Amino acid sequence: MITQPQATTPLSDPDEERRRVQTARLLAYRDDGPLATALKGALGRLLPPVPATVVALLAIVALAVAGALTDGPILLAPVAVLLVLVLPTAGRDHLGRFDWLTPPLLRAAEFATIILLGLAEGTPKWLLFVLLYVVGYHTYDTVYRTRQGIWPPAWLYQAGLGWEVRLLILGVAAAAGWLTPVAAVLTAYLLVLFAVESVTSWVRLDKASAQAQADQDLEQSPEEAAEQVTGEAEQG
Repeated sequence: MITQPQATTPLSDPDEERRRVQTARLLAYRDDGPLATALKGALGRLLPPVPATVVALLAIVALAVAGALTDGPILLAPVAVLLVLVLPTAGRDHLGRFDWLTPPLLRAAEFATIILLGLAEGTPKWLLFVLLYVVGYHTYDTVYRTRQGIWPPAWLYQAGLGWEVRLLILGVAAAAGWLTPVAAVLTAYLLVLFAVESVTSWVRLDKASAQAQADQDLEQSPEEAAEQVTGEAEQG
């Protein structure tokens, strides 16, 4: 677990440092996985993130409204739309005025696709809810950590598969008629991964904070310690 995104060179410009941290946060909130990471260098900065994600989301909604998502290979269509339009945005710096909208738009597109695939294949609604909850918890945990200056480890994004691999797995399973068992396995895997890593990280942070406080207390002189206790008592 790292406390902040690592810089390759020392940064003296506060604005440059702010932009670097802002970019790191938005990229973390995107939750790109191994496929997006592997293709980022090859695809470059092809598409602006917000327009591309909006178009993808509208296309998915249009497929649903048109009743095209019924059964078979057509269920891969919303996944293909997202991959084609959103993967080429992974290499952008996300410093545009409205680029902060990319993560919520992408999460909405991911959740909408999962729901539409599940409804088309008759997947139990409780299973869809648990899957969405697990992914949503991971997103919340990432946002909360970064706002505290604590960054999830890089391996978690790879192990968590990212939005693109998760949707690709579910899309292929839906097209093959195996969505329910595959979704169950994927949900169980992500639940264990995200829950165990999150709890472990926060426990380590609490221990590190307690140890730092203990070290600080040991460094205090008896007079300083007595003065602190007296001050707390007077405040009480």
